[in-house]
Amino acid sequence: MSVKQLHVNLVAAVLLCGVALCCSPKGTQNVKPNILLIVSEDNSSDLGSYGNTLVHTPNIDKLAKKGVKFLNAYTTYSVCSPSRSSIFTGLYPHQNGQLGWATHHYGLYSGITVLPNYLKETGYRTGILGKIHVNPAERFDFDYEALSGSNFQKESLKDYAIKAKEFVNQSDTPYFLMVNFPDAHLPFQNEVEGLPTIKVNRDRIKETLPFVGVNNERLLDETEAYYNCMNRLDESIGMLLDSLGDLSNTCIIYLSDHGAQFSRGKLTNYEGGLKIPFIISYPEVIDEIGSSRDELISVIDILPTVLDLSDTPLDVDLPGKSLMDLFTKEDYEINWRTTLGADGEGASPVFYYPRRSIRNKRYKLIRNIDVGRGDFPAFTAYASPDFGSGATVEEIEGSNEKVRDAYETWRKPPEWELYDLQNDPWEFENLAGKPEFAEVLISMKEALYKWRVDTNDPFLSKDKLMKFTFEMDSVNALYPDHSYREVEGFKWKYLDYLKNESS
Repeated sequence: MSVKQLHVNLVAAVLLCGVALCCSPKGTQNVKPNILLIVSEDNSSDLGSYGNTLVHTPNIDKLAKKGVKFLNAYTTYSVCSPSRSSIFTGLYPHQNGQLGWATHHYGLYSGITVLPNYLKETGYRTGILGKIHVNPAERFDFDYEALSGSNFQKESLKDYAIKAKEFVNQSDTPYFLMVNFPDAHLPFQNEVEGLPTIKVNRDRIKETLPFVGVNNERLLDETEAYYNCMNRLDESIGMLLDSLGDLSNTCIIYLSDHGAQFSRGKLTNYEGGLKIPFIISYPEVIDEIGSSRDELISVIDILPTVLDLSDTPLDVDLPGKSLMDLFTKEDYEINWRTTLGADGEGASPVFYYPRRSIRNKRYKLIRNIDVGRGDFPAFTAYASPDFGSGATVEEIEGSNEKVRDAYETWRKPPEWELYDLQNDPWEFENLAGKPEFAEVLISMKEALYKWRVDTNDPFLSKDKLMKFTFEMDSVNALYPDHSYREVEGFKWKYLDYLKNESS
């Protein structure tokens, strides 16, 4: 080979390398990223990066400073298993079948593909730490599983960091790792095994969470313990990130599965139950460092995002969208949603009360589907004196009129609840009966109906709804203590008769 030809070949190689670098995000040279998904339990946006000055959350806040936090992020259903089913499938629970707690035998319809199984064809290693909490568990073909219990006692949290490092060190191939931390699930603990090392200052807590509305010393004590759960969560995430070390070319996503377990939070369709913190940090590609975005996003967007990042083909139509579109496409190319819906059945027969909700940029509509069922079961549970983080009937009655009215609406729901989230972000005034909001109500009803049709909601069929209601009520009458969970061979019949409606 002549010197001239060698020079030509060298120039060509350099040009090809330059093209490869230009075509890859910020010089990643087409190397597929690692994906680290961190999910906490039962917490609202009580983080320093979201404006809470009482908690100490520097590790999560650092993710926000190196990434993007979403101000309007939501789960699909304010209970653990249904929410996680949407993470794993990219579908609403009424589409995938996980209509209640996995520990109560609710589960996915047959034929539903889950996240780790999608990644099998792309060469990704997949791992999970903590619970899956979606049935059937054997459908999840993770390469690595550890610490599978719920760990609500929050013990040995350092083990999450140790096991994560063990998984990551097994190979140099790209990985997807989901780490599920137990904080801030009940019971709230101020300290476990010396964690958190930094406690919240009880003297600075003057009000409980904003959607609760009821304030007294007992609930402020509960809030203190919940905030210490948040501090402990942050320290757990800090140990995890420190253990993993080099996180270059790693997309880190942090979120909570749903809102905090206080009155008008978990088990409701109010903002306190559905709205969650959501942070994505991927500096190699996302250059909006330390920014905030107000698009309506959902846990249904996680699966499309992971498949997009991993360059995994998708041959089914999903309601979610890849969040990477917001960062890699021009504004005119992005057709982002303007409304976002959510489910709610109650998670078990005791809590059964079917409902749907939808919000747009400003307004939120809740449809309580069967208003003749009496008191909302979650209200009754929270109001029990034995339920520490709930406001009791006596405490509610001692509050101001606005708070009392909001709790009465929750206790005996009307068919429609309409809220102005701009002026009433925690939904204390139902506007559905006010003439001046008649047009808004009509518009939101139309949006809710369209979403339900588009997602093939089986409860649009009165026959299917009646059949499901009968099944829930019958099982509740036979097993009011939830003892059906111990019945050998117990299976919900809805997994057969609703599937046809929603497939």
